[in-house]
Amino acid sequence: MAVSLLRPFFRRYRGMLLAGFLALLTVDFLQLWIPRIIKQAVDELQRGAASQAGILRHGLSMVLLALAIAFFRFGWRYLILGFSRLLERDLRDQLFAHLLTLDRFFFQRRTSGEIMALSSNDLAAVQLACGMGLVAFVDAVVMSTAALAFMAYIHPGLTLIAVVPMPFLALLTRFLSGRLHHRFRKVQEQFSLLTEFARNSLSAIRLLKAYSQEQSQVHRFDRLGRAYIRDNLRLALVQGTLFPVSGLVANISLLLVILFGGRLTVQGRITVGDFVAFISYLFMLTWPMMAFGWVANLFQRGVTSLCRINEILQERPVLQDVVAGLEVLPVARGEFAIKGLTFAFAGLGRPVLHDINLAIGPGVTGIVGATGSGKTTLCHLLARLYPVPAGCLFLDGRDMNELPLAAVRGSISYVPQDIVLFSDTVAANIAMGRPDATRQQIEAAARTAAIHEEILAMEHGYETRVGERGVMISGGQRQRLALARALLLDRPILIIDDGLSAVDTETEHAIILAIAGYLRGRTCIIVSHRIAPLVDADTILVMDQGRIAAAGTHAQLVRTSDFYATIYRHQLSPLAGAVGG
Repeated sequence: MAVSLLRPFFRRYRGMLLAGFLALLTVDFLQLWIPRIIKQAVDELQRGAASQAGILRHGLSMVLLALAIAFFRFGWRYLILGFSRLLERDLRDQLFAHLLTLDRFFFQRRTSGEIMALSSNDLAAVQLACGMGLVAFVDAVVMSTAALAFMAYIHPGLTLIAVVPMPFLALLTRFLSGRLHHRFRKVQEQFSLLTEFARNSLSAIRLLKAYSQEQSQVHRFDRLGRAYIRDNLRLALVQGTLFPVSGLVANISLLLVILFGGRLTVQGRITVGDFVAFISYLFMLTWPMMAFGWVANLFQRGVTSLCRINEILQERPVLQDVVAGLEVLPVARGEFAIKGLTFAFAGLGRPVLHDINLAIGPGVTGIVGATGSGKTTLCHLLARLYPVPAGCLFLDGRDMNELPLAAVRGSISYVPQDIVLFSDTVAANIAMGRPDATRQQIEAAARTAAIHEEILAMEHGYETRVGERGVMISGGQRQRLALARALLLDRPILIIDDGLSAVDTETEHAIILAIAGYLRGRTCIIVSHRIAPLVDADTILVMDQGRIAAAGTHAQLVRTSDFYATIYRHQLSPLAGAVGG
């Protein structure tokens, strides 16, 4: 069950919880003593035995009890509610850490809005259930049990009359709990949709403005907001039934006690003090009767949210080490061997790659081909971002499936097509994979990526913030920052997947010349639609419809590959002399 997810947290903070509940029980005990003092004072007044000293003594006792109750109430609130906040923090940390272990396949199925809702609304519901919900439940059980015991001590028959309406409340709570669970889940799911829509709209704000779609988005957001309100109102309809009915049951009990208890007092079978004390205990019982409905609501919300969180925590990455506990050995040479590789995405019958056979070693290997020819898929397989068929892909002579993921990915610097920058400084983005890098190392990587001078020209240099996903800088600058980030890692394998497409030809050529020294002795794979960065590559692979259509140097391919030669004539003929053909 999802509730078992919380056991480690309860064990971790059991000392804090124990102290908090001891303080709570102390408060309950002190509150239960107050009606006894009132009973004694009333009976003394009724008998005419009250004295000024006695009244002062009773009054002072009440004041001392009130001070003690305030002290211990602060104690349990600090300890138990503090525990619930610590639980929320630890569970959020666990959720975040687990999300980082999941691969892209999970994030293709789950939206960012849903995950954000889990990290906010759902965790808050769990915190409330484990904080005030737990307090209210324990307090209600203790107070109701003790109050009933004191009431039975005063008059058992009157106590039975007082509890006659209570089974109805238990039945109602049981009946409504399932509906609460279902409707709260609907509310959380609708909140996820609302959050995801807002996130998408804000991340695409420039596109929305360019297409004048602001009002359209406002209307769509309004529709989602109305659906969220509708689901909340349906939930409130169920929630709103519990609390008033609980109060009604409590008031019926009070009415019965006044009717029958008043008669017993008039008949002299109980004293006026007993009657006043009994009413006081009944008021103490009223809160638990009403609290059970509120607690049931909190627990249902908490359990629903915990189930949603547990669904995420039960997810496992598709890509995992085939054999657990593999030793993480460094990749020494960076030599790939691909033998008969055919690959298709799950759910798609048509293979993306067909019978790929090739060897890639130290030096520069270029990959060129039309859109959809399988270039990026091949790079993702080399970086083990997709599941690799057994016996098809080898790194340094070992089957990739027999290598720990940490070893493979820790040996590769990867510059993807879709550049991701964080809303942080230029320096922090370059050093993302190597946070201990010095400023000199960061600047050296930026120089190699031909971005150093442009960074210095920015308002705050390397401390300039680039905005969300790098919105404050150009596409070419984003790509070069990503390249600098990869170069800073200083790994034996570098894969650039069309990572210079937004850079002009002159800058692109300058970057290739600048990284030539860096690439000595390393394996570098450059995917490009343009041939300019590939003309000096040791080997160029021409891909067509998922197959290796041709392979060779630039000069060889111009002569032997019609496809390559056609691209070359369209792109590079005017520059052939300049780049040394």
